[in-house]
Amino acid sequence: MKKKPLALAAVGIVIVAVISGYTLLNNSLGNNVEIESVIPAQGQTTDTAGKDVAAAEGSTGESAGAAVTAEQLNGAWTIADTSKVYWSVTTSKETVNFVNPSVTGSWNVDLENTASMTGEGIVDMSTLDSGNGQRDGHVKGEDFLAVETFPQSTFTAKTFSELPKEWVEGTAVPMELQGTLTVKGIAKEVTFKSEAAYSGGQLMLSGTTTVNFSDFGMSNPHTVVLDTENTLEVRLELVLTK
Repeated sequence: MKKKPLALAAVGIVIVAVISGYTLLNNSLGNNVEIESVIPAQGQTTDTAGKDVAAAEGSTGESAGAAVTAEQLNGAWTIADTSKVYWSVTTSKETVNFVNPSVTGSWNVDLENTASMTGEGIVDMSTLDSGNGQRDGHVKGEDFLAVETFPQSTFTAKTFSELPKEWVEGTAVPMELQGTLTVKGIAKEVTFKSEAAYSGGQLMLSGTTTVNFSDFGMSNPHTVVLDTENTLEVRLELVLTK
């Protein structure tokens, strides 16, 4: 007569173990990083009279729409410490984002001669963060990024698409950057589809490109639990100051 309660207890223990294991796995695999664009989405809002007015404003409080001179844009710029680089991996469950908050570098802008423009970004890979220490440690290890051996990744811009000579404060300008992305000491030619905007004395750049794990000597990190796409999205969210 005691076998049935014991059997039910055993079943209960198994169910609890399965649920706990699934919860632990779910927590360890989930996305904890939201991508923050340095260029606010352009939008419209409505005032009390029912008229459409611009929603975006520059960081100095000036309304978007003021003309930006070539003098304001041209010259040497430095990547500010509010800049970030995101790396995104898509699995059969969701997209998981990693962020690097340590980005340095310099850019030179010349609207009259885009062929003379230059740009470079250096990323400290030891700061890579997905909000999960165990996962981050694995990704930084020798099987993937080998951060101890290759502590930095870089992007060097070689060519810029033609840019308009006249800009408007707070309004995004579409552009493309072609250059070299170097990860784990391996260089890959890439194109960042981007947009730039000037606001409050700062130049903002937001751009994305897609590469494969194999481009940098890495294997697809799929598991028996999750399938992973072979592509990896790299996203620049840079704030530049003079």
